[in-house]
Amino acid sequence: MKRTNRIPEVLICLLILIGGATTQAQDNWPRWRGPNQDGISSSRGLATEWSLTTNILWKTELPSWSAATPVIWGDRIFITSPSASEPDQPSETAGAPEPGDSQTQGQKRRARPQMDPGGNILYLFCIAKTDGRILWKQVLDTKNEIHRKQNDATPSPVTDGRHVWVVTGTGVVAAFDMEGRQIWKKNLQDEYGPFGLNWGYASSPLLHRGRLIIEVLHGYKTDDPSYIVSLDAATGTVDWRQERPTDADAESPDAYTTPVIHTVNGREELIISGADYVTGHDFETGKEIWRAGGLNPLKRRNYRVVGTPVVRSGIIYTPSRKKPLLALKTGGQGDISKSHLLWTYEGSGAADVPSPLCDGKYLYLVEDRGLVTCLDAGTGEILYETQKTTEGIVSTSPLLADGRIYILNERAVTTIIAAGPEFKILGTNELDGAYTLASPAVSGDSLFIRTAGHVYCITRKR
Repeated sequence: MKRTNRIPEVLICLLILIGGATTQAQDNWPRWRGPNQDGISSSRGLATEWSLTTNILWKTELPSWSAATPVIWGDRIFITSPSASEPDQPSETAGAPEPGDSQTQGQKRRARPQMDPGGNILYLFCIAKTDGRILWKQVLDTKNEIHRKQNDATPSPVTDGRHVWVVTGTGVVAAFDMEGRQIWKKNLQDEYGPFGLNWGYASSPLLHRGRLIIEVLHGYKTDDPSYIVSLDAATGTVDWRQERPTDADAESPDAYTTPVIHTVNGREELIISGADYVTGHDFETGKEIWRAGGLNPLKRRNYRVVGTPVVRSGIIYTPSRKKPLLALKTGGQGDISKSHLLWTYEGSGAADVPSPLCDGKYLYLVEDRGLVTCLDAGTGEILYETQKTTEGIVSTSPLLADGRIYILNERAVTTIIAAGPEFKILGTNELDGAYTLASPAVSGDSLFIRTAGHVYCITRKR
């Protein structure tokens, strides 16, 4: 009888442990686009309605704007930002107020910060997830410039729950523990030469199995080769550095993408997209395994790439500068431009900046004007195309959670649509109207949105 009675107890303990592990996985958003680098969250019960006075658990003011996404582990949020602008700091495009505009120049700069890079100091902030308190901040660099739609705080941090790593547009790479103590710091430009991108450096790092993978794809302002570098995450020492050749011309060698990791046939591969090609590299050595052309079939001189590939069900979906989007089978070697090409999409719904979203059955594209297209993920068949969301430019990547897709535009307006082959708007929610470039993050049942001046924790009222 005793043995019989203990079986339910053991099962209960196992269920508690399994449930705890599941909850922890949902609670962590450790890098840009989340745990699986695909913008998909397993969380349920996220808010579908909010405003400045509804379903805001807390908001925390930040000194300036950035495109860096909040990354989250446990009860801590990490985010980068420049310091506040100095009153007499020059602006790139600041001008006289428009007719009928009653805003002061300072207010306009907060609403339209592309006129202003922010202050010279680049910070890493640690924020309490429970109440939005700033727990600590650390200086990363004392240089900051504007690069049209971004500044030097654009790359998102990455964390494993014990440490947090950050890369800046000035080339600084640094590691901190969870209490803000610096572990190591170095500068890629000091070691390998100046970045040569037309619009500044913006790639986020990839953390995998104790290594920090950073790509630098450039060429518009330099003749130095593009490269991928693997650093020991604990010490910052170089594991390997691999040059990445290209015949792309003028601005086309530049890329603002982020490395993607996936496993195929038992081998871990890095996927690097940009400079007219998408390539697969051995994770252990950086050596190129395969390469596919076709991102710039007309060999245009301005085909820089922003959107990052997404891998799902053995297919790599690789955007270019709008057209074409390539669907490639995984597992190739050598030149796979034709052998592994499944289909291409060259319709009017192709995106420039937002990265694609795929749930394994459907592929969703959010064009920069907020137009949504849904394709069959296996065949590329158009299920609906260029359906309109809230008016405004979209520079963030979409988020999928609980059967809903969240699309956040540059005015901090989020359109929620139903996942699936039929286009249906489920809601539209506004915040502060400030310039918003950072993709949303999810932890537990809360959504986190970073606008020009604040981080918001959005939680459905209990």
